[in-house]
Amino acid sequence: MRIGIVLYPTFGGSGVVATELGKALARNGHEVHFISYSQPVRMDAFQQGVFFHEVMVPDYPLFDFDPYEVALTSALVRTALQEKLDLIHVHYAIPHAPAAFMAREILKTKGRFVPFITTLHGTDITLVGKDKSYEPVISFAINLSDAVTAVSAYLKEETLKHFSITKNIEVIYNFIDPIAIAEEKKECSKATTAPNGEKVIMHISNFRKVKRVQDVVQAFRIIASKIPSKLIMVGDGPERNMAENLAVDLGIREQCMFIGKVKNSLSILPCADVFFLPSASESFGLSALEAMACGIPVIGSNAGGLPEVQIHGKTGFLSEVGDYQDMAKNTLKILSSPSQYQEFSKHCIEQADLFRLDLILPQYENLYNRVFKEFTSF
Repeated sequence: MRIGIVLYPTFGGSGVVATELGKALARNGHEVHFISYSQPVRMDAFQQGVFFHEVMVPDYPLFDFDPYEVALTSALVRTALQEKLDLIHVHYAIPHAPAAFMAREILKTKGRFVPFITTLHGTDITLVGKDKSYEPVISFAINLSDAVTAVSAYLKEETLKHFSITKNIEVIYNFIDPIAIAEEKKECSKATTAPNGEKVIMHISNFRKVKRVQDVVQAFRIIASKIPSKLIMVGDGPERNMAENLAVDLGIREQCMFIGKVKNSLSILPCADVFFLPSASESFGLSALEAMACGIPVIGSNAGGLPEVQIHGKTGFLSEVGDYQDMAKNTLKILSSPSQYQEFSKHCIEQADLFRLDLILPQYENLYNRVFKEFTSF
């Protein structure tokens, strides 16, 4: 099958999942065409059956804002015709689903029907999508998609709660690739980050307000007062300066490493002892799943889709949003004895195994086949 995949090419979970899905589809014999404004960060090497098409946005002085959605629509039409696409899969509703709808309607006038599938990932629904100025367009594009998926039951419920949805939404969870994780674990040397045997606490995100990165710093201050520890903050964003300044104010800046964006989080995750994800809301928690797959217990918030991923008291702990003192207490509990830590680590790997790529990929392939067969007679 020839599949077009539309995505944001950055470090966010939706882009990572879309890229890894496309690469896995290509390994299964499909032809995959990524369509975006730049090459996806996880598309870092040549692979048979994988192609990239850049969306070019002309710079006209007439416009205050570049018309990306129009440019994307044109790119979809052009790619579908030139590459004879069988279907288009858009990740993240805004603005990809409306653009795919317009492209589908244009293609009809050219004698082609190319169905499109929309996958909802999180803030396209829980944050941006709730803006009243976007709601009518997003509801329309979701309802007119040929199939819709969400990455968690929580996200499906939020979509139905806040939008006028008549379309069925299927839940297909995010995934991890055990082979890739095994390869990356060999590369990470903990001695470089904790040369004196300190415990390593890690957080990875885009440092937006919803991620509550200052809670990580506050919890770490308590942890570091009890046991020798290092904090590694991976990522960048609007809350980074406030988190760094807080570390200075708390007198723990020398124990904290703010290392910025990392192209592949799996290259550094295995260096952690505990992973922090105290978000106000998580549609799924891909970084938590990746940590668990590395055998790293997760300290998270009891919010959004994260309870669907980890098991409280077995793969880590879930605290109420903002309760960094409880998070610190639970971290110390996990690290209190090597044997207890090994139990948590074992349960993490077992739980992450339920989200293996080889279990999730067939769900997407079955969906593609169903949608394609349903609309080939159009």
